[in-house]
Amino acid sequence: MNRRDFVHGAAGAASGMLLVPPSTAFAYAANSAVRLGLLGCGNRGTHVAESFSQNTAAQVVALADLFSDQLEAARAHFNALNTGMSRAPIDPGFLFRGPHAYEQLAGSSGVDLIQISTPPFFHVEHLRASVAAGKHVYCEKPLGIDVAQARQALAIAQRVQPTQSIDVGFQCRSAPPIAAIAERIHTGALGKIASVSGYYFAPASVEKIVPGASMMDEPRERDEHRLRNWLWDRALSGDILVEQNIHIIDLANWMLGAHPVKATATGGRSILTHAGDCWDNYQVDFAYPADVRLSFSSTQFGSYGLFEAGLRLFGAEGAATVPYAGPVQIVGAQPWAWQDSMSAAQDQGQFAANGAFQDNLALADREKERAFIDSIVSGPMHNQIADGVQSALSCMLGRMAGYQQREVTWEELLAHGETYELGMDLNQFA
Repeated sequence: MNRRDFVHGAAGAASGMLLVPPSTAFAYAANSAVRLGLLGCGNRGTHVAESFSQNTAAQVVALADLFSDQLEAARAHFNALNTGMSRAPIDPGFLFRGPHAYEQLAGSSGVDLIQISTPPFFHVEHLRASVAAGKHVYCEKPLGIDVAQARQALAIAQRVQPTQSIDVGFQCRSAPPIAAIAERIHTGALGKIASVSGYYFAPASVEKIVPGASMMDEPRERDEHRLRNWLWDRALSGDILVEQNIHIIDLANWMLGAHPVKATATGGRSILTHAGDCWDNYQVDFAYPADVRLSFSSTQFGSYGLFEAGLRLFGAEGAATVPYAGPVQIVGAQPWAWQDSMSAAQDQGQFAANGAFQDNLALADREKERAFIDSIVSGPMHNQIADGVQSALSCMLGRMAGYQQREVTWEELLAHGETYELGMDLNQFA
């Protein structure tokens, strides 16, 4: 299969799912813009909002961020983008800054959709405010950095209205090669699956310096440094397993149709020496129902550019290879390959801090965003919160097993009810 065949087939399948004519569904005209407010104007947030603008009927009309420099940079970026697309610049009245910017954005009647791209610690609180305000929401993963937040997210899921659509940013599921091979795995192309191997090897994140800061011993500047370098911070990010590696764990859950029931893990902070407290490597053994095992390895250190991520699944009748870069294929009784990926056998994928990966993920963001906007314009509405929570909890299971250096079951994780505290007052940034 290649990209052209997949897109043609997907378009036909999607057209059969429309419940009402696009021109009348949910009060949106088929060619009307969905007004998007970006909450969190960092690298990833800016990339996703730009992709929404370029690939869907969404238009960025509002911006919100804790810090004025990020807000102004995003304003200049999206004003230039809107001008190039013959759209109006962002109204100054739709720029919101400070610790209550998310509430101001949620309360804006001129916004239909809120894209949550803030540090993970804040995702659930920002989701709560956005859902309560009746907005559609695109929330980046993870849905919670601890069990307490995961439970809050599930409670929010129960309050989503039939007129609201909520998506979680697991765009890898929408990458055409991955969606195509997943379909074959779900219909039994591998036979009984016994073993899965997963990996996510990434370079270290680059430090972001506080603008104009010279005295890092001042409490406010230390807190701002934490916020700007949230990838280093366990409470803000959930550690690398929950924040970054979750994409691979989510794909494993999706392809196996279940979440892990227990885990053992090792790892630690072996290389990194900066001020953060996240681990830089994990080795996790997840046990799934029917005694299926996922052996997962992760690293996040080094400046030498190595990046590899993906899954390999082994069954009684075949084996599947599902990498971010390189051949996507099945060998065995029902051989199959994504033809566009076969020439990339020797190519090394490139890490993208903003998530704009190429190779097999080149169309992942676009396809995910189009499906989400279609749900708003034409229906049916989405509510992906429960699935997002399941994947977040799966990663928390591995994290707890690593921290406690013992086997942890799913029931023990939920009973433990772990909670992480931010340990700072955001009002100092008002």
